[in-house]
Amino acid sequence: MKILSISENSTGAELGLQPGDQVEAIDGSRVRDIIDYRFKMSDENIVLRVRQNGAIQEYDIEKDYDDDLGLEFEDFRIRKCANDCIFCFVDQNPPGMRDALYFRDGDFRLSFLHGHYITMTNMGWKELKRVVEQRLTPLYISVHVTQPDKRLEMFLYGKDDLLLRKFEYLTENGIELHSQVVLCPHWNDGDFLKQTIQDIHQFSPMARSMSIVPAGLTKHREGLPKIAPVTVEYAEQFLPMAEKLGETYRLADGRRFVFLSDEWFLMTGRPLPNVDYYEDSELSENGVGQVPFFWAQWQSGLKNMNPELDTPRSVTVCTGTLISEWFQTHWLPTVNQWQNLTVKHLAIQNTFYGEKDVTVSGLLVGQDIIDQLKGKDLGDMVIFSDRILSETGTVTLDDMTLDQMSEAVGTPVVVTDDTPKAFFDLVAAD
Repeated sequence: MKILSISENSTGAELGLQPGDQVEAIDGSRVRDIIDYRFKMSDENIVLRVRQNGAIQEYDIEKDYDDDLGLEFEDFRIRKCANDCIFCFVDQNPPGMRDALYFRDGDFRLSFLHGHYITMTNMGWKELKRVVEQRLTPLYISVHVTQPDKRLEMFLYGKDDLLLRKFEYLTENGIELHSQVVLCPHWNDGDFLKQTIQDIHQFSPMARSMSIVPAGLTKHREGLPKIAPVTVEYAEQFLPMAEKLGETYRLADGRRFVFLSDEWFLMTGRPLPNVDYYEDSELSENGVGQVPFFWAQWQSGLKNMNPELDTPRSVTVCTGTLISEWFQTHWLPTVNQWQNLTVKHLAIQNTFYGEKDVTVSGLLVGQDIIDQLKGKDLGDMVIFSDRILSETGTVTLDDMTLDQMSEAVGTPVVVTDDTPKAFFDLVAAD
């Protein structure tokens, strides 16, 4: 692993390590990635092998348990998903976008580090044993369906990937697994869904949860299998069945096992659960509890604030269409009570991906934002959630920067996180 930087006054700096040096082994065992490094660094006495200027150097190090030597490494190469799932969002991007948007992440290390959902189809027993040995728990697994023939039909993988044997091995060895189903109407719903929940529930309590998320379908599905969209009518029929399954399949201590993503509640107009519904599970990677946790954090943050602006300000806050009604009835009244602040809300239609079926704020693109805001009276600034930007916080999905959108709209376009303090600091800034 190549060293990118070394912290000042760290053990690594005292050893004379330099950016560009390669950490090759610890205690004679090869270091493959940052997880290997952290695992092997936990001992207080180690032998570090480093390649410096083409020569191998070894250092006998006596250190504290939590001393990581102050080293920062280059990112490891991400392992690609082995599937070609019929609902994969990557295949539903139009041509001409940046390369990263066409990459299918199937790396168990990112599942452990960042909560990404993976299918495990490309995980052999060597990787599974590593997960157990290094205690890479919890992992987040995209199950979708457990019936082997239906898995082959939906994953287009080509062979039985022995999913349930992998679940058995990992859970028996103390690895906690959170699973999800991307629900595709008439593909993996009904009896298939019941069987899937039953099959995974047998491995509880180490199989901790099953989240059900409606498939996201864009208008760019040329040449892909036909999948019916999750409509309001479908959701209304599905929810009673899902609630019954949630009551039937619980953990032994009574905790919830089946969870529904926010879309099911927002699209049908049903009240969102409070944060107690999610108990001790962190499932927001795919929008499961994202709005309830935002709302709880927002309300809690307001209790510690007395927001008053010195001078009158007027701003426009924009979201996707899915959350629009909830935003106007719940969030908007809280900020319109602030002295000297007027807030207008606008919902942005996602014409880029398909305004009918792609409605979440995180998939909004710059061109739609420009087209729908240009020429409008937007006040002093336009505010979006920072979820519209890439992980680096620089561009939208169609590679637009905030500066480019601001110039095109004629009003500063800015983003904020989920806290009321961040929002207040933004609107109060000169």
